[in-house]
Amino acid sequence: MYASIRDATVIDGGYPIVAEGLKALGVDAIEAEFNDECAVRDLNTTDGWISIATPEGVAQYKKHLEKNGVRVSAFLLANDLNNDDMKAEIEWSAVAIRAAYALGIKAVRIDSAMSGQQELPFDERVQKFVDGIKAIIAETSDTPVDMGIENHGFQGNDPNFLHGVFDGVGSDRIGMTLDTGNFYWRGHPMDKTLRVIEEFAPLAKHTHVKNINYPEEMRNIEREMGWEYGKYVSPIPEGDVDHNIVVGFLKAAGYDRDLCCEDESLGKFETVAEKNRIVKADVDYLKQLAG
Repeated sequence: MYASIRDATVIDGGYPIVAEGLKALGVDAIEAEFNDECAVRDLNTTDGWISIATPEGVAQYKKHLEKNGVRVSAFLLANDLNNDDMKAEIEWSAVAIRAAYALGIKAVRIDSAMSGQQELPFDERVQKFVDGIKAIIAETSDTPVDMGIENHGFQGNDPNFLHGVFDGVGSDRIGMTLDTGNFYWRGHPMDKTLRVIEEFAPLAKHTHVKNINYPEEMRNIEREMGWEYGKYVSPIPEGDVDHNIVVGFLKAAGYDRDLCCEDESLGKFETVAEKNRIVKADVDYLKQLAG
């Protein structure tokens, strides 16, 4: 295992130029956002993007990564598998997966949230998601990049939904972007949170690592989804989720990919120096966990 960080988290940590932030943090791997224009962040500017919609763009980005001594652990895709234009959604996802394959990237993050999810019956939601993933797999049959569904939001943190999708798709290419804080965010008590993380660890293709520090009396009870998250989201080493236990689950499952820093508490700190200090502590902690 090794430590990585979301490119957006580098920026949130007080480093507007990602390449400079990575050097300061001592980490060389990122999860790179793949936007709706099929572009990824320029690591050397504050607001530049590089299109990788074509083979030429992919080649340019490969040189850009090599110049900066950076590797990409995964692309972050904000899919909507209930999009009104599913043809365009599938094509956009396929561009990302083909680019990942050309760059030697092993996984892409798939968002489990989708439009209208809370209004649709459970079985219909599962089927729509299964159909979307199957279509992406069919479109990219010659590019065996893994897809990691993040346990994210309302339906993605429901183990029954996840099992329904995995059973319905039936492909080794589909697994989890296992977010270590989101089952807890969903309102599951800590003991259930750890059980569910252990249950899905064998399906992990990629990770997001975050944490929450709830009052002691709230840790092992059912809570409202997202209860007081903005108040209690915490730096990774300071939260309730014991990542030594979580990493033990991942190691037991044979996971050897990244532990990706996604600290969502950084906005609570006022100064750049504080943000720098917190994100550096996060990354150092993940390096220690990765061993």
